[in-house]
Amino acid sequence: MAGAVVVVDASVWVSRLVTDDVFHTASRRWLAQHAQDGGQWVAPALMLAEVVGAISRRTGQPELAHRALKHLLKLPGLRLVALDRRLGKAAAQLAASAGLRGADAVYAALAQHLSIPLVTWDEEIGQRAGDLGTIIQPPREATP
Repeated sequence: MAGAVVVVDASVWVSRLVTDDVFHTASRRWLAQHAQDGGQWVAPALMLAEVVGAISRRTGQPELAHRALKHLLKLPGLRLVALDRRLGKAAAQLAASAGLRGADAVYAALAQHLSIPLVTWDEEIGQRAGDLGTIIQPPREATP
């Protein structure tokens, strides 16, 4: 996926930033490789609150969550997209038709609108929204 632009959901960012997450190593390696290959990431601005909230809850360390926020905001390859009326409506329609959770529908709607893949660890998104576009999981095994 050299130079590819992809939507990356909160599950991948959280696993990258929480060292005891089961997918931490795979997420860290995939995100690093994607950046090295010239790839870029897109996410709804909602991702910031999702990621730092999950980190704070899982670790019990609000200061770690604040550091994660600063890290995400400094990533040169990350483009954040505002959740406006158009994206909100598209996400609501996906939530209704595919039975997706609200935030998951926002990521899926963004990927669908931009016609780019959605990268996630959330298997439910693939099961419910797989026919709406390309859903990718980072490789679980690192490639040399």
